[in-house]
Amino acid sequence: MAEFRALGLAPWLVEQARQVGLLRPTPVQAACIPPVLQGRDCLGCAQTGSGKTAAFVLPVLHVLAQDPYGIFCLVLTPTRELAYQIAEQFRVLGKPLGLKDCVVALTPVCLSVPDMVSQALALARRPHVVVATPGRLADHLRSSSTFSLSKVQFLVLDEADRLLEQGSADFSADLELILGAVPARRQTLLFSATLTSTLCQLRALAANSPFCWEATAPVRTVEGLEQRYLLVPEALKDAYLVHLVQSFQDQHEDWAIIIFTKTCKDCQVLNMMLRKFSFPSVALHSMMKQKQRFAALAKFKSSIFKILIATDVAAR
Repeated sequence: MAEFRALGLAPWLVEQARQVGLLRPTPVQAACIPPVLQGRDCLGCAQTGSGKTAAFVLPVLHVLAQDPYGIFCLVLTPTRELAYQIAEQFRVLGKPLGLKDCVVALTPVCLSVPDMVSQALALARRPHVVVATPGRLADHLRSSSTFSLSKVQFLVLDEADRLLEQGSADFSADLELILGAVPARRQTLLFSATLTSTLCQLRALAANSPFCWEATAPVRTVEGLEQRYLLVPEALKDAYLVHLVQSFQDQHEDWAIIIFTKTCKDCQVLNMMLRKFSFPSVALHSMMKQKQRFAALAKFKSSIFKILIATDVAAR
């Protein structure tokens, strides 16, 4: 607990961190928290599971406690799963403050209309922290005038490398709109698992005496793990996956498979497809209730189901 206090965090926040099991700062937390508390922008790169989320949640809460008001912090992240996980950390660590948070992310089509309305109402109530995916937040900025980002003090880009990569999920237009809505005088915090060339170019966003830190430990694959890239046409991808699962099942008496998907929708659809072909599969994603998630994991661990199809929520 003394080590977290040595970083400059308030005693109440150090105690709250202790109560949720954060006893000693990880390297990324020890490196990044002090400069953020000094008012500097920050670019931190460390692998998944290194404590990057707490590295920005803790200093944001420390500063927020000094003058809590309106929409104080905006966190942008590429996926709904990450948005809910980040909001949960803010909620737990900020409980002594009576923190008000709001998640702004796309939901399934069947829920999109009422959810858009409920999100707009939540934004109008001026929560302290907004955690959003760029596309959905940009939709609100275009269609609503009931909230403002003009007094945001912290802008956080989590998984910044994924936010900035161009491809199937190109956030550039939405990010441009959002950056135009937040004040120029702010602290910008960028966190990522990898330091890409695009992320290096984005250092221009962090113009306030930016502090840059990158984990020195190399990322290594577990010895004995076989890795393969299989390039197949998009239209044949699912069919080839079924072939691989069937082949693996035929070749191994005691077997289990985990399949990761990018979105909740992909996870659910793939699970329905494999179940249709009588494969013993179960889904795990953020749109499931916590009780359902635990049940799915228990069934996979006990080998009731041999195939777990999951979004990255399973890795967290």
